[in-house]
Order: sequence, then C-alpha cells, then structure tokens
Amino acid sequence: MNVRRSAAVLAAVAVLGAAAPAAADSSPSPSPQPLPSALYGDTDPQYDGVWRQSLALLAQHAAGAEPPKAAVGWLTGQQCADGSFAPFRADPSAACDAKTMVDTNQTAAAVQALAALGGHDAVTDKAVGWLKSVQNEDGGWGYTAGSPSDTNSTSVVVGALAAAGEKPGEVKKGGKSPYDALLDLELPCTGKGAGAFAYQPEKDGSLTANADATAAGVLAALGKGLLAEPGEGDGSAAKCVKAATPEQAAANGAAHLAGELAAQGYLLAATPGAEDQPDVGNTADAVVALAARGDTAQAEKSYAWLEKNAAGWAAQSGPAAYAQLILAAHATGADPRDFGGTDLVKQLQAAGPAAPEKTAKATEKAEDEKDSDSPFGVWWFVGVCLVAGIGIGFLISNRTKRQQP
Repeated sequence: MNVRRSAAVLAAVAVLGAAAPAAADSSPSPSPQPLPSALYGDTDPQYDGVWRQSLALLAQHAAGAEPPKAAVGWLTGQQCADGSFAPFRADPSAACDAKTMVDTNQTAAAVQALAALGGHDAVTDKAVGWLKSVQNEDGGWGYTAGSPSDTNSTSVVVGALAAAGEKPGEVKKGGKSPYDALLDLELPCTGKGAGAFAYQPEKDGSLTANADATAAGVLAALGKGLLAEPGEGDGSAAKCVKAATPEQAAANGAAHLAGELAAQGYLLAATPGAEDQPDVGNTADAVVALAARGDTAQAEKSYAWLEKNAAGWAAQSGPAAYAQLILAAHATGADPRDFGGTDLVKQLQAAGPAAPEKTAKATEKAEDEKDSDSPFGVWWFVGVCLVAGIGIGFLISNRTKRQQP
C-alpha cells in the first residue's frame, strides 16, 4: 500500500494547520543532525523513519535477503514504553512523553516487519496491545489515537494483527470489528466510484472513491498485510455486488481497481493544478491488492507496466519505493532482482547501513533541501495539501489523499 506516500507531508500538514501565523524567526537554523547509520534512506526521518525502515526490512525478508542486524535493532529501539512507535526518535534512550507523536501507521508497520522476521514477540505483543487500546468505537483506527477511522490506517493495523497471529474480526471495540469499519467506508455498487473504498467520509457523510484507500481496503478486507502472498482465484476480477461480508467488499474493491487500471495499466495521480500523470506508488499498491485476491490478469499487466516505468521513480523516491515494488513482485510471483533489468533488492540494500558516506550525503542533502527555492519542493506540496483540505492518512513516501473518478 502506498504505502501511500508521505507521512512527512501529512504530518506537516497537521502541524501547519494547527499553527497560528507568527513573525519570522531571524535566529539561525540548527545544523542538520547526522542520521543513524542503521537507518534506510538519507532524507529527514522525522515523519516516516519507522515506516520506511519497516518496509525496507519487510521487503528484504520477502525477497529472501536477511536484513542487517543493526537495521533491525534500530527499529526495535524506537518503541516507546507503552508499545507505540513514533516516526523517529533521535534519542531512543529518552522516555516518550505527551509530546512524542506516536501513530498507528508506524506502529502497525513495525509489527508487520518484526513479526515477519521473527524473534521479536516481546516488541510486537506490546505494540499490538497499544493498537488494541486505541481502537475506535466503530471498530477501525485513525492515524493517531482518537482520530476518526480511515481505511488506510485500519488496513495497516489489520495487517499487523494478522501478522501477530490475531484474528482481526475478533478484535472489537463497542461490539464492532475492523471489518465493520471497512464495510462502512465502501461505496455502493451503483454510481460514481462503484465498489471503491473512501479514505474517510466527507463532512456531509458522503463517500468519495479513493484509489489508495481502495488498494488498502482490499488487503484489509482479505485479512492480509503489506507482505501479501499470491491469492487463489480464476485470474479475473469479480463483479460488484452489495457487500455484506469482508470478502465481498474485497471483491468489489478489486473490481473497481481493475476497471481503473484497464485502459492504461496504471492509476492517475490526483495532484491539484497538475496535468494527469501516472501514480506509480498507487499502481504498485493496486497490483499487490489484486494479486492478493487472485485477480492475476490485471495485476500482471500492471506489474509489466511498472517494470518498464517505475525504476526511475524508485531511485528518486528512496527505500520505501523500492520496498513497494519488491512487495508487488512478491505478490505476483515475479523476481524483484530482475525488474526490467534492475535489481530492486540490491538497490534497496544500497540505501541501508552498508551504504558508504551516507551520513555526509544526508547532511548535504538536508542543507540543499532547506535552501531550495523550487516551487515543487516538499513545502510547496504541503501548501497544496493544506489548500485541498487533506487530513492525516496512510503513509509512505509521497502519499496524499487521492480521489479517483
């Protein structure tokens, strides 16, 4: 799932949205801090450190590669005493407090990665306990404790529960399970966006189709996580029928995704003010969702499109993007070491602890980003998100709420 694209942008939107205008601060900015050597990627981990680390470890495990012990140790060391995870704690020895911005997405992603690797039951059990404690009355989860349920956050938590050996349908709050929350977030089979999942209800209670949320919703309704095995099916998408069960909701969501992918093989990005362009991350997530359900015909076609077009995107986007593509390869039974001529596993590993001069490169890049005047930088995108009114949602490298017709 796209995994779904940036916790950094989304969390920044939340911070900016809550902040009052202030006079410019003329004091010098602090120098960028060196990044931990065990961390994947060389960009600021403040909003997605645990998320991208978790995906990197999970993807290597999926490809049969053993992640470095230092990278695993860094992830386990990020956990707070109550079991939750924040995106990044520069000083893990300092106790978490009310100002530590923990969230369900980082926590659930860490559970999925550590459960797959094995040998970390104490960490995952405590994390699952925290996730259960912040479940909403409708059965779902929001990005942060107490925030309204959304499809993406509910999905990554369902994946964590399943990875930890829980039965998601039996994890209830107020008598409702995660599947009840998901059924409430799926559009009917008639009208615009038939069968898709919404990220969250609109202010008037209506639901708007969202491709990213739909991919996440399909996986969750199947009771699967980010590391999804190829599903059993006849290879074709089912028709949309009113969903009374999670399985039917998954079938409906998959049918919607297959329909959106059919024309060009990829999903379109919905960036305000921009021309239509492929959304590579959402397309990779859709491939995982379709393959996990056994809808192999469209999954394989779209995976072939990714092989031809996604290597450059991953190189630019970083380790979480490489991980997404590896997980798409795993779900379709493809070889991530031969991805259109690119070895995705090698590229991902190069972004990890073994990468030379990583800290120096990260510091230099942080300085460049700080001084950049480009109208297409991160903060420009944050501004667009604010104007669009997009709230906190499911993470990963560039993820924003994406609405599909």
